[in-house]
Amino acid sequence: MLDVSKWPWLKDLSQSRWFHPMLLLVWIAVGTGLRFSRLEMKPIWTDEFATIVFSLGNTFHTVPLDRVLALDTLLQPLQSHPTIGIGGVINRLFRESTHPPVYFVLTHLWLKLFPLNEGLTLLWASRALSALFGVASIPAMFGLGWLAFRSRLVGQLAAAMMAVSPFGVSLAQEARHYTLAILLVIASLSCFVVAIESLQKRSPLPVWVGLIWVAVNSLGIAVHYFFALTLIAEGFVLLAIWVRNWAISLPSPSPTPPLSHSLSHWWRILAVAAGTLAGGLVWLPVLQDIKGNELTKWVYEGDPVSNFLWPIVRFFLWAIAMLSLLPVDILSLALTISSGVVTAIFVIWVVPIIWRGFSSQMEQQNIRLGIIGLGGYVLGMLLLIFGFTYGLGMDLTLAPRFQYNYFPAAIALLAATLAQSVKNQNSKVVERKEAKTVFHLFSSFSDAAWKRFCIIWLMGFIGAITVIWNLDYLQHERGDMVAQIIQKESQAPVLIATTHKHHGQTGRMMGIAWEFKRLNISNSVASNPQFLLAHIHQGWCYGDLCNDPEKNPASTLPETVDSLPKPLDVWLLNFHAPELLDSHNCTLKDRRSLPKVEGYRVRHYQCYS
Repeated sequence: MLDVSKWPWLKDLSQSRWFHPMLLLVWIAVGTGLRFSRLEMKPIWTDEFATIVFSLGNTFHTVPLDRVLALDTLLQPLQSHPTIGIGGVINRLFRESTHPPVYFVLTHLWLKLFPLNEGLTLLWASRALSALFGVASIPAMFGLGWLAFRSRLVGQLAAAMMAVSPFGVSLAQEARHYTLAILLVIASLSCFVVAIESLQKRSPLPVWVGLIWVAVNSLGIAVHYFFALTLIAEGFVLLAIWVRNWAISLPSPSPTPPLSHSLSHWWRILAVAAGTLAGGLVWLPVLQDIKGNELTKWVYEGDPVSNFLWPIVRFFLWAIAMLSLLPVDILSLALTISSGVVTAIFVIWVVPIIWRGFSSQMEQQNIRLGIIGLGGYVLGMLLLIFGFTYGLGMDLTLAPRFQYNYFPAAIALLAATLAQSVKNQNSKVVERKEAKTVFHLFSSFSDAAWKRFCIIWLMGFIGAITVIWNLDYLQHERGDMVAQIIQKESQAPVLIATTHKHHGQTGRMMGIAWEFKRLNISNSVASNPQFLLAHIHQGWCYGDLCNDPEKNPASTLPETVDSLPKPLDVWLLNFHAPELLDSHNCTLKDRRSLPKVEGYRVRHYQCYS
């Protein structure tokens, strides 16, 4: 047992009514420090540019296509225009994007609080809002843990792990809507477990809880459409509970029909479902246009049926990153292998702990409700993810950010399994009856239990540091590395070109331009590159029989190269068209001499007059 008597001050502190608030403030402080560390230093990527541009009420269409662009011209959509209001933000978003508007409107209002003359200020301010929502998820996790398991110990462990989760820190350091969506998932799950508890007690759901639940669910869909998966998974669990209660009530000899008696406790939950459905149907016209949109086609481009194991492997990688993430990028092979071995050992060690804790909880009547509710929810989410992936060809394992729906529930369940390490059953009575003291919780928590928690928490903390220093696989666009390679390799003026379909390619090129501007190496001949977005016009394609309009990337590239002074270094990034530069006094450099950068197909030509 943990002998708290060795530290009298800890015993006195643990008996204070301020202990839990102060401990929660510690987790909040740690989480805040991690989420705001080096916030503006990580490379910006395509989707973050979309957040910034649309939140400012700007458009990507002002960036010219099929012509040479200066660096400042490419970054022009990042300029702030004070005359643009919320209406302009919503209008621009619906015209050029596939996302609902709430987060972009909030970001628009948030950015008005900052002077946006400097680029780094704009990036920091844009990411800071997401970081704040990420910080808010820490006390929210405490609330979910307490509501689901009626244990402040579970709440504290959940808050502690949320504070250092590498996955949570990664999402919080991006100017995207996922941390707000996570916060709303936590709020919806909190109402969900209250609803399950009301069903168990055969009492109606409080009206105020129902109203909050409808508001949260409607707002969640208006933040991210995938929030609807949360509602479907909750519906799976509630449906399973209803079927179970119906099956149990069948043999009842009562003269009153058991089913109607059971339904009397469901009317308010059904009202919540109806209100949520009404709040979601508002977006149905928009959702109908999303599947065929160029911006979402990448989700359907994989072949999960033929490559059956890859979605499963990716899913486990993202799940592990919620707890631990050791450096695996831009390191030596030996260090990468070492990180992989340590991670494998950690996973092999932690899985039995989770399983034993889960099994033990199922035997505890007072916390079984939380396990059934949140455990059933996670199971429902997994069925949805793999159902969409293998059944509809919509691979939801391609990006780690799509796992946000089950993330809070998984953390709460893990916290509950760790809390089962409390050996003294009397401590549960103490926690219920003597809410002002947690001394017995400390004294009954075994040394082994504390060691397990400390190891898991420390692995999470190291993973968060890995995220902050960008040494992980969660950041898939590394414009900073591309810019550094070009500056190092080029001894002549530079043209960077890519093929263009939509603002996704514009954002990726803007990311490289941003890094050149941030590096600002004035003594390098390659410090002020030019850019080309060779648009793939409708009716033209590469590799199949297609129409051939006057303009296509295969002709735009050599024409542009011929028009520029020589010598010239041409860097092609993800150029999905015939390059046709060999006959224009351009020599392709050996790709094997260049470092590989994830997410970029790099080709380097040197052109002479």
